[in-house]
Order: sequence, then structure tokens, then C-alpha cells
Amino acid sequence: MRSTLIAASFLLRRRTASMLIEGARLDLLPDGPSGPRKFKIKAADSSSRRGLIEGLLRDRYAWRGYQSVALAAEQTVDRFTLAAIDNESPLGTITVALDVGRPLGCDDAFAAELNGLRAQGRRICEFTKLAIDPTTATKRVLAALFHVAYIVAHRLRGYDTLVIEVNPRHVRYYERMLGCRILGEERMNRSVKAPAVLLTCDFAEIRAQIGEFGGQPERAAGERSLYPFAFSLSEEAGIISRMRTSQEQRLLAEQE
Repeated sequence: MRSTLIAASFLLRRRTASMLIEGARLDLLPDGPSGPRKFKIKAADSSSRRGLIEGLLRDRYAWRGYQSVALAAEQTVDRFTLAAIDNESPLGTITVALDVGRPLGCDDAFAAELNGLRAQGRRICEFTKLAIDPTTATKRVLAALFHVAYIVAHRLRGYDTLVIEVNPRHVRYYERMLGCRILGEERMNRSVKAPAVLLTCDFAEIRAQIGEFGGQPERAAGERSLYPFAFSLSEEAGIISRMRTSQEQRLLAEQE
């Protein structure tokens, strides 16, 4: 799979315009200000890009007073990092962790809650190591990161339950922006040495909100969530098709 998953514009130029920038070779699209300003969602599959992302994580975690975290040594099928990139500068990042046998990050403080979900037959996915550069990123960038992570976890891999550990100060933000609810009350996150609350949301609920509001940023004034800044369902279908095609091409190349 090519490292560039999608390219998207920061702003819609007209009401009916698409956020997504179409093109068969997204990896060849120029970065930077030529033409409509755009950003890309890329996989963190190179050491140079991972270094940039770790720098962003280090800066944002230090600003919050958290202990720094590091990315895994390499991408795997069940642990992978996405980054929003503008002209090779990181705007934001998110790591997706799929529950496939080894503990998730939030198992350390919230094992009882996660085991309860597992006992119900839930397929759990954790979004973690989220960081956004507040000087350059926008709600559209944050929404795009979440949407691509959701596509991989739910639409492509079939996971049905999202969990996120957040600082208690940020609970209301995630409740409002994504529709999350509290699953586990405040505990200490030992990896960053800060208090955390465990939030959850069914991916089916996220899918319904994307269907209702996605691709309609003009509705943001009345709908105070991230969903108007997400992709529309037709844009999402294009992203899924492109990812599947890329995966098929990679598998064919490996067989040659």
C-alpha cells in the first residue's frame, strides 16, 4: 500500500465542492501551496516520517505536562500510525490499535472494562497517541484523521467498538465532538503519568453520524461535532475502493 492514503483540501471553495482531491496517483500530487492548498493522510511507514511524528508527539505531550510516548519500531497489521502531512510538515497523528490477542494500551488501567466488552463478543479498536499541531491544523484535519482511522478499523477490518483514553479535562470535548460516552472512571495512565478516563463509542453510531452530516461543513454552526467536517459517504466509498485496490496491487507484487 502506498504511504499516501488520501489527499484533501483544507477548505471547500463552493458549497457543493468535494473535500477529497481525486486522482489515480495520489502519491505524485505536489505538496505545498501550488493550486488549492491540500494536506495528505499518510501511513507512518518510513523512519523519516516517524521521526517527524514522534517530534510532534513529544512537543504536544510535553506542553500538556505528560511523559513522552514513542511509536512502535514499525507498522504492523494490528498497530499502525496515520499522519496528516502538509508539505512534509506533520499537522496531526493518530495510532490505531486492534484487539487481536496482545493487550491494548488501555488494558493497563481499564482491563476490567475491556474484558467486559470482550465477554460481550465486541471487536475492540483503540485510537491512541493522538496529537494535533494547534498552529496549523484545523477541525477538517482532525476529522480526516479520525475518518480514515475509522475506515480502516470498521469498514475494512470489521471492528465494532471504539475505545479512547483521554484526560478528564477533555471528556466533554470527545462527548460533544464524537458522541463518546464514559466506560471507565478516572484512573492513572502509567505510560504518560497522568489521569485518564476511558471513553467508548460504537462504530455503528459513528457511521450513522457520518451519513447524516459528513461532507457538509456548512452545517457546523448548528451541529457542534466533528462530523460535518468528515468526508461524505460518496467520498468515503472512493477512499475504501482506492485502499482495496492498493492492497490488491501490493499483494500481487509480493506474489511475483
